Amino acid sequence: MQNRIQGFSVLGGVNRRYWNGIVADVWDVECAPHAGGYYVANDPRLFILLDMRGRGRSSVRLKPKGTAATQDRQQHPISYVPAGMELWADLVDVEFVRHLDLHFDADVISRRLGESIDPRRLEDPRLLFSDERILSLAKLIAAECVNPEPLHDLYGDGLCLSLIIDLMKLTKTPSRKRSRLAAWQLRRATDFIRENCLRNIRLEELANLTGLSQSHFSHAFKASTGIAPHQWQTNARLERAKQLLMQGQHPLTSIAAETGFSDQAHFTRVFRKNLGTTPADWKKAQLA
Repeated sequence: MQNRIQGFSVLGGVNRRYWNGIVADVWDVECAPHAGGYYVANDPRLFILLDMRGRGRSSVRLKPKGTAATQDRQQHPISYVPAGMELWADLVDVEFVRHLDLHFDADVISRRLGESIDPRRLEDPRLLFSDERILSLAKLIAAECVNPEPLHDLYGDGLCLSLIIDLMKLTKTPSRKRSRLAAWQLRRATDFIRENCLRNIRLEELANLTGLSQSHFSHAFKASTGIAPHQWQTNARLERAKQLLMQGQHPLTSIAAETGFSDQAHFTRVFRKNLGTTPADWKKAQLA
């Protein structure tokens, strides 16, 4: 996760819950007369506006100087933002905001459901829409996040999974064999990821390199490698991190920064998720 925001003060801390492949945050935020910035996450996420007070307005856009659209709690409270995509926000004369952020690991969710999520649904942003079922589920999830006596994990997990299924309109589809990238296309894409892995690589860049649509490229890359392009980038970052770990003189905070992770906690979490151990324990095992 990366962000550059100003004019916000979190009230009472973040209410956060972890479920299987899902992270849900409820934020209560006091806003300065002019507040805003951008936020980009490594996983797909939902932003759901639960409450907003003040006489001003809130607007969002996908680029620093892109066309902005107004956000409100009644008509346009929900935005879906794909992994690696920036979301810019501007709040003018808004006093208070409460929102739910729901991040999910698409690979974990796909494994749990026994089928892949259509990459086109994952990659297409949906900004400022309303859906009564999603809103109802979001309110229940938010209530569980702030519950001082949380219910069984299956409750919150089930709510979140139901919301994702509804959002992505997941239905059973007949499986079909995916065509693979040509050797030159795969080499060009993987070389580009390796050379640029420390920044956020857009799917559009990789598709343009190979002369394919984003959807076709995403399918073909996974058919060729067995993993999605963003996971290949994560692996490249982790390989660089392992090299720095073995050099011995770099603290984890420096390694996290040098390999494109937002902070040491994010680096450790991704390292453990992919390698099954912490960076420190991995290094000890290599030196044993």
